[in-house]
Amino acid sequence: MNQFDSTKDYYGVLGVDKHASQREVDRGYKREAAKHHPDRGGSEEQMKFVNEAYAVLKDADSRRLYDESRRTTATIADFVSASTPTARDIGALGQCLSALLCLFAGLFLLMLVRFQWMWFLWPLGILAICVVGFGVLLARSAMVAVNDSLPVTNRLKQHTGLQEVAFWAVIVTSGYGLYYLLSY
Repeated sequence: MNQFDSTKDYYGVLGVDKHASQREVDRGYKREAAKHHPDRGGSEEQMKFVNEAYAVLKDADSRRLYDESRRTTATIADFVSASTPTARDIGALGQCLSALLCLFAGLFLLMLVRFQWMWFLWPLGILAICVVGFGVLLARSAMVAVNDSLPVTNRLKQHTGLQEVAFWAVIVTSGYGLYYLLSY
């Protein structure tokens, strides 16, 4: 088959990489043909597309021509748009670690200011309180992320109100304990 459409992604149709060997292309074809064959409940249009992709990629010459024609259009197609997210989600563990880091850094600064007895460190004390407050917000976000990552069948997932009450009770109790510690 010498005629092919260079705008179509034949590698994606067969589920293989563009540097795939001939054996991997054959495996990809067999896998997709089994999935989309009309006798097995697949659509005839999709099967034609799979056959077209395999006809181009199984022949070394047509594959080379296809790759060369895609290379000229790939410079424009490989452009990443500005709407692409810049970072991926760090997950529940990453959020927990971020919250702990903020809380420990803020508490360390607060203890440093309190026990050094230097009056000119009061701006550092304000910064420490802000960092601890940010850590509390991160901890709440981590709690929500952990709750979202639980399976639906987990009993804790059903009691979000109770989790909120317990979280804020721990925060208020810890704040009072910190006040008590710093007042002496």
